[in-house]
Amino acid sequence: MNELYAKVSKIQSVENLNIVNFDFNGINLAMMSLGLSNINLGSKVILSVNASSIAIAKDLQGLLSYSNQLNCTIVAIDMGELLCSLELQISNCTINSLITASSAKRLDLKINDKITALIKASELSIKEVL
Repeated sequence: MNELYAKVSKIQSVENLNIVNFDFNGINLAMMSLGLSNINLGSKVILSVNASSIAIAKDLQGLLSYSNQLNCTIVAIDMGELLCSLELQISNCTINSLITASSAKRLDLKINDKITALIKASELSIKEVL
């Protein structure tokens, strides 16, 4: 499970649906959630996202609906027979992505490649309020 330390920068609510924005080292992240508790503007939190919920784009062009698009550098690749684990550096943080080996080969991923990590707002969650 990936952990990102961030601060709540905006909360939009309609009935029980919330879109919460976070400042993660100067990068805007967004999370969609049903119900919130103990969260206010300025709250410091630990966000979490599963490695398998982080998609990878190389040479990304055009518009996407993904709320969270993080420009990263690949620092490690562990290629298995079916799956590929990527270690990605963003700002002063390392996150992991798990994709299929066939996707990694199709994208011709290599260490030091500049890629975009994509996370849907519905896949980001608050692990802990600090």
